[in-house]
Amino acid sequence: MSDQALFSDDEPLFGSGDDEQSKTEVDETWKVLIADDEPDVHKVTRMVLHNFSFDGLKLELISAYSGQEAKDIMANRDDIALAILDVVMEDEHAGLEVARYIREDLHNRYTRLVLRTGQPGQAPENEVIRNYDINDYKDKTELTTTKLNTLLYATLRSYRDICTLNSHRKGLEGVIKASTEVFGSGTLNKFASAVLSQITNLLGLEQSALYCSSITHDTQLNIETRTFRILAATGDMESTHNVASMEELPAQVQAGFKEVLADHKSHYHKDYYIGYFSTQKGSESLLYVTFHHELSDLDKQLLEIYAANVAVTYENLLMRDDIQETQKELVYMLGEAVEQRSKETGAHVKRVAQISQLLATAYGLPEREAELIKLASPLHDVGKVGIPDSILNKPGKHTPEEWEIMQTHAMIGEEILAKSDKRILQLGSIIAGQHHEKWDGNGYPRGLKGEDIHVAGRITALADVFDALGSKRCYKEAWPIEKIIAIIKEERGKQFEPKLVDLFEENIEALVAIREEFPDNY
Repeated sequence: MSDQALFSDDEPLFGSGDDEQSKTEVDETWKVLIADDEPDVHKVTRMVLHNFSFDGLKLELISAYSGQEAKDIMANRDDIALAILDVVMEDEHAGLEVARYIREDLHNRYTRLVLRTGQPGQAPENEVIRNYDINDYKDKTELTTTKLNTLLYATLRSYRDICTLNSHRKGLEGVIKASTEVFGSGTLNKFASAVLSQITNLLGLEQSALYCSSITHDTQLNIETRTFRILAATGDMESTHNVASMEELPAQVQAGFKEVLADHKSHYHKDYYIGYFSTQKGSESLLYVTFHHELSDLDKQLLEIYAANVAVTYENLLMRDDIQETQKELVYMLGEAVEQRSKETGAHVKRVAQISQLLATAYGLPEREAELIKLASPLHDVGKVGIPDSILNKPGKHTPEEWEIMQTHAMIGEEILAKSDKRILQLGSIIAGQHHEKWDGNGYPRGLKGEDIHVAGRITALADVFDALGSKRCYKEAWPIEKIIAIIKEERGKQFEPKLVDLFEENIEALVAIREEFPDNY
C-alpha cells in the first residue's frame, strides 16, 4: 500500500509509511496515548492526524510500545484525554490489562479508552465491551482516515464534557461548603466569590473579569459618599477586593455603576453588563460582568438570581452582626453596671475582655475560643449583684463573716448565667464560678486544682488580678506595674497556672498597652 493511500477516505490506515509529523509546539494540546508494539502504526497515526484539531487545540501524540510502558505513562500523568490501546502487544491481552489497570488501579474514569486489534477473534467484541470499562472497540481494518478522525472528535468531545462536568461539580462543592460556613463565620466574601466563580464557569466567562459590590441605600447621600464594599471579585477585578471608594474603580466600571444607580435598572453594553438590584430593605447591589460573547436571556437571569441572593445574604449577615454587636454591648453594660454598683467608674471589664483574649491567643487556643472568652469574661463578677452594699463597698478589711458572704458572688454569678443556653452566657457562667479558683487548689468556691479549672477561668483569673491591681479601688490605690509583675510572678504555680504567668511576662508590653488604650475615667 502506498503512503498516499493512507490519506484516502476508504483505505485502512495501518500499513507501511515513512513520513513523520514533527511534534507540535503548541503548549495547550489534547494528549493522546498510542499504545502499539508496531512502530509503523505510530508513524501512520501521526501522519494521518498531523493537521487534526478540536476546539482550537491540536493533538500531542504520546507513544508506548508495550502494555507496561503504557501503564507507566498513565501512572505518571493525569492529562491523557484518549488512550488508543492495541489488544495484542507483549502478550495476547496486554491492551485489556492496561484498560483494567487504568480504571481499577488508577481509578481514572476520565481518560477515554479505545481498544483496537488486528486479530478480533482473540478478543471477541461483545465479550470485551461487556467485561471492560472502555469507550469503543475497533478492528484495525475498519479504521480509515475518516473514521479515525470521527473517533477522535467523538472521544475528545466526550472527554471535554466530562472534565467540564467535573469542574462544575468541584465548583458546586465549593459553593456548598462556602454556604455552610457563611452564617457560621460571617465569611460572605468567601461565599460570594465561590458562587461567582461557579457562575462564570457555567456561563463560559472564565477569561472575563467579573465582580459584585454592595452599596447601602440612603437617598440623602451622594453616590460618591455612599457606603461601598466589594463582596466578590474574579479575573482582572481581583485586585479590587480592598477598594473602599467607588472613585478607586476603573473608569468604565465607575461610570457604569453611576449610570445604573441613577436609572435604578440594569444596563447591557456590547461587551459588558452592569446589573442593578435593590432589596425590600432598601439596600442596592451592583454587578459588573465583561464577556466575549453575547449573554443569553438565561445567562442574564442566572446572574440576576446570583446578585439578588448575595444581596439578601449580605443584609442578613449585617443584621446578624448588629445583633451580635448589641449582645456584646449588653454584656459590657451588665459588667460595668456591677462595677458602678461597686462605686467604680473605670473600664475594668473592657480591659479584662481584651487581656483575656490576648492571653487566650498566646495560650494557643483557636481564634473562635479566644473570641468567646473575650465576650464572656466581662461577666466574671456579675454575681456581685447579690452582695449587700455594706459589704461590697466596705473600704476596710472584711470580717471573716463578711468575707464568707463576699465569696458567694462566684456561685451567685454562675447560677444566674447557667440558666441561659447561649454559648457566651454558658461560658460566662463557668468564668464567674471559677475565676477565684487557684492553680494549687486553695481558691474558692470549690477548691478546684490545676487543669480541673476551666482554661477560661484560669485565663480570666489572671486578667482580672492584673487589671484590678493596677486600678484604683475604694479600698486601695493603683499599684505600679513593677509591683504587679512581681506579685504575679510570686503566684506562679500557686494562684496562677505557670504557663499563663510565663505568657504574661512575654506579653507584658501588649498588656500594658491595653490598659493605656482603655483608661479609667474617675
